[in-house]
Amino acid sequence: MDRRAHLFLVFFSGFVLWADTTIAELSFALPEEMRPGSIVGNIAKDLGLEGRALISRKARIDTIHEDVRYCDIDVKTGNFVIRERIDREELCGETLTCMLKYELVLENPLELHRITVLVQDVNDNPPVFPKDEIKLEIRESTVKGTRYRVNEADDADVGQNAVQQYFLQNNAHFVLSVRENSDGSKSLELVLDKAFDRETENDLSVVLSASDGGTPERSGTTLVHVTVLDANDNAPVFGHDVYKASLPENSLLETVVVTVSATDADDGINGEVTYDFSRIAEKAKKVFSIDSKTGEMKVIGSLDFESNSKYEMRVDAKDGYGLSSHCKVVIDITDVNDNAPVINIKSLTDPVAENVPPGTEVAIVHVQDRDSERNGQVRCSVRRDVPFRLVPSIKNYYSLVTSGRLDRELVSDYNITIGASDEGSPPLSSRKSLRLSVADVNDNPPAFERESYSAYVSENNEAGSALCRVSARDPDRRQNGTVVYSLLAGAEVNGAPASSYVSVDGDTGAVRAAGSLDYEDLRSFRVHVVARDKGSPPLSSNVSVSVWIRDVNDNSPQILYPAPEGDSFVTELVPKAAHGGSVVSKVIAVDADSGQNARLSYHIVKSTDPGLFAIGLHSGEIRTRRDICQSDGVKQNLMVAVKDNGQPPLSATCSVYLLLSDNSAELPELMDVSSDEREKNSKVTSYLMVALVSVSAFFVTFMAAVLAGSFCRRRKPRLSSDGAVAVPGAYLPPDYADVDGAGTLRGAYDYDAYLTTGSRTSDFNFVRSYDDDTLPADRALAKSPSDFDDELRDSFDPLEVGTNISDVVNHHTCCKEKYLTSMVNWILELDICCASEQTRWLDSAALCFET
Repeated sequence: MDRRAHLFLVFFSGFVLWADTTIAELSFALPEEMRPGSIVGNIAKDLGLEGRALISRKARIDTIHEDVRYCDIDVKTGNFVIRERIDREELCGETLTCMLKYELVLENPLELHRITVLVQDVNDNPPVFPKDEIKLEIRESTVKGTRYRVNEADDADVGQNAVQQYFLQNNAHFVLSVRENSDGSKSLELVLDKAFDRETENDLSVVLSASDGGTPERSGTTLVHVTVLDANDNAPVFGHDVYKASLPENSLLETVVVTVSATDADDGINGEVTYDFSRIAEKAKKVFSIDSKTGEMKVIGSLDFESNSKYEMRVDAKDGYGLSSHCKVVIDITDVNDNAPVINIKSLTDPVAENVPPGTEVAIVHVQDRDSERNGQVRCSVRRDVPFRLVPSIKNYYSLVTSGRLDRELVSDYNITIGASDEGSPPLSSRKSLRLSVADVNDNPPAFERESYSAYVSENNEAGSALCRVSARDPDRRQNGTVVYSLLAGAEVNGAPASSYVSVDGDTGAVRAAGSLDYEDLRSFRVHVVARDKGSPPLSSNVSVSVWIRDVNDNSPQILYPAPEGDSFVTELVPKAAHGGSVVSKVIAVDADSGQNARLSYHIVKSTDPGLFAIGLHSGEIRTRRDICQSDGVKQNLMVAVKDNGQPPLSATCSVYLLLSDNSAELPELMDVSSDEREKNSKVTSYLMVALVSVSAFFVTFMAAVLAGSFCRRRKPRLSSDGAVAVPGAYLPPDYADVDGAGTLRGAYDYDAYLTTGSRTSDFNFVRSYDDDTLPADRALAKSPSDFDDELRDSFDPLEVGTNISDVVNHHTCCKEKYLTSMVNWILELDICCASEQTRWLDSAALCFET
């Protein structure tokens, strides 16, 4: 084993020991010149990875300093394969150990494994002499034993594949002497074995061969041509065997590196020395030159510490007649901070969900600086105006993680600038920007543009008519921001599902009426509309929509008193002594509409004596225009029309029958009605008389009980006989508004009695108004049922459908007896046109009293 092989084993053993101390260090050895695609080994098996782990963990090979990636990994099989042809001589030159270093990067979690590839030499280069012909000039006086140095052959291979033996063709004058130097190189010398006789032989040609120890063996030859001269017995001598120099990599062209110098003791042409490279690599030839006369070595090409940090070459000094000597020149290249850091994004998660927690890894960044020592120390950072930060990981790897909450609705894209700066002097820096998108998450519910909506629609609308449009916006994207509208589930309006009143367009939010609306049935209502997005899970919000129904004049006035034609026949008694301006009757009407549509006006359209009676335009009171004369007709018939104020106006008519008389005995003769009317009214009168007798009997008994308990309650004055009798609430239709001044029944006007035609036994009381200007000056009005009305106003509403005495009294349990007593008095003073109605009211009062 030669010295080179020994050094190789020592170095490789040290390298293996160093690799053993490195976590997950993989080592491979391969011969040079292998075909691309050849398999070196299986990394997956060496690391214990199975299946598709290399793919799922994004395995990749990163180079260290090499510009060409000679090897790579097949992530499907885990094989470590040759990617580019490897020429060891071109890659490592004369270095005994030629190694390629790679890093295997695995993500999720991040792992880093070092891979070292030892490139083994293959005997693919033959020995090559520096020149195809070696010329020697030897004086004939040269004695036997004189040595002539010859440049050895150069073999790009190393170790056993390098030059091992030299052979000299058989000749009569020279023998070959091979001597090994201390640095492992060999020196060749031709030893003169027999002196020349120029007169006999003036020149000689002999072949010098060199062979390596490879398999198969390769060899090279050169021709040694000897010219016999007169004697030149001194060869040039260098001042140093080895010249060393140090040169920064940024040195300018024509910079003098070193000057070699050799002296020759001979004079004249025998002492003239010239210099030339005897052994130099191809790379060095492009970088350095030597002046053949002065020995100055200069820079002629660019230097790069990262590509080649050291150069070794040999320089020959030769005199004029062929005597020569050589020296070694070693040039060290020093590093200069001429490489800025290089930032590589090895992995990027794009887009990233906006709901990821802080500390989530979104990218892996690798920063590399080809300079050495402090020039290659790099600091890496990102700007502070983004919610991201760099966390150092393994060696020159960093993890880019989130440092705060992300919100796509505020910022949907980030331009993240990563800066890297080395510690050289002056420092160099670089920047790299990456764009990161934020993926939407359904984290925003739809928001309505208003807090509530109001819609106005006229009653009797068509089904499907538009009420309003609700609008909600969702800042999320796509499905998460697509809003659909619907009614709140289970919502009811007036006891019915809300969908029977309104509908909502799911896409546009248009609220439409599901059917025709009736103001008299429902004046307003409220529904809730839900806006829901299509995210997963969906988010929603709701808003209230108030619908106000406008009244339309679709109800004609309804006359309550006197009853319209075809119902009961009522006649009012007017004393002939009545003065002008006295109230003799009143037409009472109501309108189910509201506002101006329910504002009623009264008109006499036909009368027996047009100049005798007038009717209040808005009150409906019938008054005498003048004093009644004896010549006025006894029977006075008035036709009254009641109109509302709607557009167009609606109306109703009724007939008012008045009898002018001061003597009740004249009634049978005055009331001359048709036989059919008399028969009809006589039956009603009979029923009324029977009912009145029954009620009177019950009343006497009932009053005795009531008076007994009157001492424990506040007394209320009894209505006087000349007070007015109010029209009962049972005669008022449901949901009719009490419009002041519009002709409805008010508490200011009440009447004592209503007489049916044919009642010959009833007493007639003069109808009086409660207004002071219609009463005689010498007479005061007694307490009326309106006092009782005021007291019961909060608990008894005659306009409400289904109102009965028991409901009212039971509502006031704390003073039930007081209410019953006052109510009975009030009922008895009402002149109800049907006795059965009065009986029903009294029976109800009695039942309340018993309970």
